[in-house]
Amino acid sequence: MSKLAEAAGLPLASCYKRLERLQAQGVIKGSRAAINWAALGYAVEVSLRVTLDKTDPRAFDEFLAAARKVPEVIAIQTFLGVVDVRLYVIARSMPHYQEIYRSRILTLPHIADIEALMQVATIKEAQSLPL
Repeated sequence: MSKLAEAAGLPLASCYKRLERLQAQGVIKGSRAAINWAALGYAVEVSLRVTLDKTDPRAFDEFLAAARKVPEVIAIQTFLGVVDVRLYVIARSMPHYQEIYRSRILTLPHIADIEALMQVATIKEAQSLPL
């Protein structure tokens, strides 16, 4: 907190009060830890673009409910367009990823098409808004 107050040019008490006010207004929804997955042994990161079979009106709900249960799926995003859902998957190794893909991802309901994008490097990852 003291580093934030110093960076903002505010006394510590004023900085604390301002943060409380921003939280009360819903501007700041919470704080989080940025996890270094590689440091925890997860060396493989894959983004899966999934197109669902939308002939069943329950396709989205059933797919999302099942995808939430896969522990290695650390992010789920939905889209408008050809791609319906993006799953962000982590694994310890390529054999581990293949096991996750075959036993947990491909068994998810209502998949019409799936495309895997293997992450090679993170070039930029913004953790804050430049104010």
